[in-house]
Amino acid sequence: MGEDGQQIGIVPLEHALAAAQESGVDLVEIAPLAQPPVCRLMDFGKFKYHEAKKAHDARLKQKQVQVKEVKFRPGTDEGDYKIKMRNLLRFLGEGDKAKVTLRFRGREMAHQDLGFKVLERIKAELEPYATVEQFPRMEGRQLVMVMSPIKKKSAKDVGRSAGSTETGASAARTG
Repeated sequence: MGEDGQQIGIVPLEHALAAAQESGVDLVEIAPLAQPPVCRLMDFGKFKYHEAKKAHDARLKQKQVQVKEVKFRPGTDEGDYKIKMRNLLRFLGEGDKAKVTLRFRGREMAHQDLGFKVLERIKAELEPYATVEQFPRMEGRQLVMVMSPIKKKSAKDVGRSAGSTETGASAARTG
């Protein structure tokens, strides 16, 4: 293939190398397993530069998911509980994962069931917004649970589901 993408045809290697040298570009083998192998005349340095630039742009567009932590205690009062829940909802709404930590002190370790109840309550309240990625488990003196946000449906998915219900409803009326 030539520099501008047009097909040159089957050419002996010597002629292809001479054509590449004459035009001041490289002869790059694109499909070595094809019969005969496919080569292209191109500036290989420029090609590598554009590939690296595409990869860099793709990396920049990726969203880094962070894990935000909210700490509770078995005796966390209702006011503080609501504030911490509001923070959890905000973190999940921003697309970040949330790590819920419940710390035990002193004799509270004897009543771990209270901690599990608090985490169950949190899980139940956040059910519409998040899924449990790591179920509650003890790590030393603290109980840890990790939640990740539920993926929102894209506009295309919502449109498809709405369109399918409309056609089903119209078919039911006609039939």
